[in-house]
Amino acid sequence: MRSPADPVRFEGVPVTEPAAVSVEALGSVHTSNFPGLLRRLKSSLLVSTLERASMLVVVRSEGEALNTDFIALNRPMAMAVDSKRIVVGGWDRVYEFRNMPAVAARFGSLDAHDAVYLMRNVHVTGAIFMHEIALSGEECWCVNTSFSCLCTLDQAHSFVPRWRPPFITGYAPGDRCHLNGLALQNGRPRFVTALGDSNIFEGWRADKRNGVLVDVESGETVARGLFMPHSPRLYRDRLWLCESGKGSLATVDLQTGKLETVIRLPGFTRGLDFAGPFAFVGLSQVRAASNTSVEIEVTDKHPQRASGVWVVNIETAKTVAFLRFSGVVEEVYAVNLLHDAARPYVSAQDGVALETTWALQEAVMKELEIDTPPTALIAPQ
Repeated sequence: MRSPADPVRFEGVPVTEPAAVSVEALGSVHTSNFPGLLRRLKSSLLVSTLERASMLVVVRSEGEALNTDFIALNRPMAMAVDSKRIVVGGWDRVYEFRNMPAVAARFGSLDAHDAVYLMRNVHVTGAIFMHEIALSGEECWCVNTSFSCLCTLDQAHSFVPRWRPPFITGYAPGDRCHLNGLALQNGRPRFVTALGDSNIFEGWRADKRNGVLVDVESGETVARGLFMPHSPRLYRDRLWLCESGKGSLATVDLQTGKLETVIRLPGFTRGLDFAGPFAFVGLSQVRAASNTSVEIEVTDKHPQRASGVWVVNIETAKTVAFLRFSGVVEEVYAVNLLHDAARPYVSAQDGVALETTWALQEAVMKELEIDTPPTALIAPQ
């Protein structure tokens, strides 16, 4: 990543942008305050990307700049994190990375990384076009877009259906309503978004302006007429979502179903996380000629659309920082802050790291008989 240079102004907030945009395939530029913001939050940032760049992007503060690692996965889309793991839903499988900090010294100096996430499990689901994942303890809730349902995973099945909207009469791999977003409340699924309430094969494509927000507990449709809603989140006693077709971050009044636009951004909004007064919003370019963007308002309002992550102060409704990809990264799906891990190392590579690292129970660790310190034998954290 190139160093920040010339000061500019963005939406009334003084920020800094590089003088020249990188032409490298995986290039990016950022406002000068983005690294300091991550340090202040004691966090790093994870971004899943699709299409021309199928990768998990790990974004860390490194001095006055950002350091970005690009980890190749099979079309990563959904993503969820907690203190122990990173779970990424790909096109036809789910990747699970576990934090194994005891091996940090193997990937640099002892101070180089405050978390080390190594791939521990891969679950094959088949092509279900998973759009979102939410973690509740050890349970992993997945938005199964192809089968129009919420599901969980077990070792015996591709997936286990747990709930479907009332307007979906049965299970079939036909993406009937484009179910795409999930918000948890007290560890349980509470709200979902879909691009329509169709019950026929890809029926949602007929009207992209009739998206819905559905209450999982009651089955009632809380709001409708939303323009391609994604990424519902309950935060600070409000329901937030991305109204992607308008390129906006919005809130929904759960009593009246009324939507209020908080801010419009220069791209297709999808992927959302919060910390303090800040919303981290994913943006995608969404090419005007693509099937996805037909009749999408954001393609008309912003002919020069961006892909990246925009940071919005939800108390002032102003953009305060951004990270913009300048290379082949055009579509962002998920955006997650990795709290209390400002300098994580994430690896999906086979090789010595995985071959010589074992996660063992504490009781087993006490019975190990080895001649050297067990730097490669660790217990789950």
